[in-house]
Amino acid sequence: MTPMAAPRYRCAACGNLTRFDVTTTRRTKGFHHYTLGGELTVEDETVLAEVVEQVSCRWCGTGASVEPVAAGDG
Repeated sequence: MTPMAAPRYRCAACGNLTRFDVTTTRRTKGFHHYTLGGELTVEDETVLAEVVEQVSCRWCGTGASVEPVAAGDG
């Protein structure tokens, strides 16, 4: 499975292009490797599904004015 690139966002309210709080839900599959001492290392993790639930601007706090930026815009 090829990982998808994360979208870039822009806040139309304040012009922010760099700081956002993004809430996502992910469904993953991974190989769990435990040491004899019980310490866990997760290897070969694959994202099976990902849903972006909410995006809000870190500068002005709004989520209503945040929009994805099309490739090539900036």
